Amino acid sequence: MILKLEEIKSSLSELKEKVIELGDSMHVEEMRAEAAELEKQTMVENFWADAEKSSKLLQNIKSIKEKVSDFDELKSRVEDTIVLCEMAIEEEEEDEYDVIEAEYKELVEEEKNMRLELLLSGEYDSHNAIISFHPGAGGTEAQDWALMLYRMYTRYGENHKYKVQMLDWLDGDEAGLKSATLRIAGKNAYGYLKGENGVHRLVRVSPFDSSGRRHTSFASVEVMPEFDDEDMKFDIRPEDIEVSAHRSSGAGGQHVNKTDSAIRIVHLPTGIVVGCQSERSQLQNKETAMKMLKAKLMEIKEREKLDKIEDIQGTKTNIEWGSQIRSYVFMPYTLVKDNRTGYEDGDVQSVMDGNIDGFITAYLKLEAGKRLDSGFSK
Repeated sequence: MILKLEEIKSSLSELKEKVIELGDSMHVEEMRAEAAELEKQTMVENFWADAEKSSKLLQNIKSIKEKVSDFDELKSRVEDTIVLCEMAIEEEEEDEYDVIEAEYKELVEEEKNMRLELLLSGEYDSHNAIISFHPGAGGTEAQDWALMLYRMYTRYGENHKYKVQMLDWLDGDEAGLKSATLRIAGKNAYGYLKGENGVHRLVRVSPFDSSGRRHTSFASVEVMPEFDDEDMKFDIRPEDIEVSAHRSSGAGGQHVNKTDSAIRIVHLPTGIVVGCQSERSQLQNKETAMKMLKAKLMEIKEREKLDKIEDIQGTKTNIEWGSQIRSYVFMPYTLVKDNRTGYEDGDVQSVMDGNIDGFITAYLKLEAGKRLDSGFSK
């Protein structure tokens, strides 16, 4: 057992070197200096005269300090664990091994997650994520596939200790769903999930086909950040929306009122449809749905680099062959492959249980590489 303690001490020493390297990559000391410099700006006279500017500055200071604090805590925990390991070796306290090993494994995950955060650079990456699901053509089979994806992202959120909330749901004809919207709330939820936006393709023997034939189905996943109110300073004209109430249904269970409180809003100029049924009243559902509509318009405006919201035109993307970002094959072999990064995983059931971190990391690394290439070419 002492030999095992020596081995884990060696692993902890290697981890410490990785953490020091991570701090250099994060430019932690520069971040400390930046936070101190920004705090000086809060001391000047009339700092609060411009509420919007002062609020953004304070938010920036908070964000920098949180990153530095998280790094300091990780470094301190690694150092403390090394000391604990050395004491256990010296005192020949073999019973400490399980405790040290558990802490080591946790620290490895912390370091990996912090390193992954370095790949996040988008303005809204720290925000919560709103995910909508829409089946392609194919009836029940496609609607069931959309439900499978809904469950996959729900499990991903739960696995990462995010708060997962169903906002809207429309039952499928026989099984599955016609549309659904999830809110996944937590640190960097949108940053990690933004690459999941696109068409997902399923190949399997359909349980709804009595002949046991193989089917190919498609479903689209839309991912957008949950914007703050200050990010969405624009009004939607009442004549541009059509609001209707309907009875809540679907996977909400006891958390959804089975009354006519659910709200669906159609934005007439673009054809965008949003809905909410998770709140307790029509008014609350309408407020949430309006926030979702504004967020969707804002996301399109940002993505398409438009000057103003009014420039958005209604466009419809076909959910079909040739437009997919990822394929999930259940038959005749099992494989999940991302068409953009080439990353693949043969354990399709694990992927459907929400273990999609490999795909997320591969996408973030690809995008980071593109940013570097873009920077070098300038």
